[in-house]
Amino acid sequence: MVRYREDYKKYYDSYANADSPKLRDTNPSVVIVPGVGLFGFGKNKKEARITTEFFINAIHVMAGANALESGTAPDPLPQAKTGEQSKEFTQFHNYVALPRSEAFRIEYWALEEAKLQRMPPEAEFSRKIVLVIGGASGIGREVVLLVAKKGAHVMVSDFDSAGAESVAQGAAALSLKEQISHTRVDLSKNASVADAVSFTVAQFGGIDCVVNTAAIYPVAATDGELTESQWANAFLINVTGNYLLARQTEWVFKDQNLPGSVVLTGSANAVVPKKGSEAYDTSKAALNHLVRELAIKLGPHMRVNGIAPATVVAGSTMFPRDRVMQSLDKYKIGYSADEDTEGLRSKLADFYAQRTLTKRPILPQDCAHAIVWLLGEQSAKTTGHIIPVDGGLTEAFLR
Repeated sequence: MVRYREDYKKYYDSYANADSPKLRDTNPSVVIVPGVGLFGFGKNKKEARITTEFFINAIHVMAGANALESGTAPDPLPQAKTGEQSKEFTQFHNYVALPRSEAFRIEYWALEEAKLQRMPPEAEFSRKIVLVIGGASGIGREVVLLVAKKGAHVMVSDFDSAGAESVAQGAAALSLKEQISHTRVDLSKNASVADAVSFTVAQFGGIDCVVNTAAIYPVAATDGELTESQWANAFLINVTGNYLLARQTEWVFKDQNLPGSVVLTGSANAVVPKKGSEAYDTSKAALNHLVRELAIKLGPHMRVNGIAPATVVAGSTMFPRDRVMQSLDKYKIGYSADEDTEGLRSKLADFYAQRTLTKRPILPQDCAHAIVWLLGEQSAKTTGHIIPVDGGLTEAFLR
């Protein structure tokens, strides 16, 4: 690779003149590894695919030319205007390549350079690969759609495989189909997390950003007490699952040796104790400290942060219709059984919003914008922190 860059620089210096466009990227766009295969590179999967297709077509042209070979090639070559110019062409059997000087004129053509200069700036995440766990609904879904709009390659991953596929289709409509994929993942199983990571790498070539919005909120039986398995499962999904995710992606980060970001989803409940939600609240408190531990472990290249939303009701799988209705009954909020689920969720969200300073419900989009900010370069100096997205919940102020 180093030799190629040096040779390309010599090629440019040999044929460039005062009017030539500046030297472009000296990295190869196609690499052949004998016994392994052909690798194409680009700023996104589409560009890499097109580059590779051009290269394969060139191979077919060469093979076709040689298949038509019928003896010794004429001298001078018919492709040249003069006998002297014929010496500049490179020949392999019946295939004749342009002189290097002519190839340079095409590659660094002034009109082509003008077209490149007029192209719109790259999207913020166009060279980024984002793995979103919990992407089938709620906050995760909004993260997927937002980074897709910003040019990312996105792997939508969720326990709900049908939901992940549906969100991936929606994201593809905002981006390019080949930049979006989906897979199922079970955060309680190390092998499933490893498979999701490996599938992402196989689809897109690496991972730059990891987001997890998936969690469970165990609901006690009528006696108000969680079973032992409910308690254990809350910690398995909400804490251990995040640890497994970090452990299974660490090798990718180390191999890439590139800057990246991990964002995990905590909760205001981590610092605001409430009766009846002990398992959820304490698991989120543990997640807060896991963020700090992972920031130390994965630094300096990988940043690890979290967000702490207040209760997000809209679009949340943790608020199914029956739970929403139970909460409305608990707080004596009027509703009709004929109302749709999102309408009921909106009433509950409005009630919760009155506890905050801004008096505005926390929406999945609010949390997604905070997550995407933490993924991007604008937060490049931030790691090991939890960003509240709670509308100004005074009980959750830093202490």
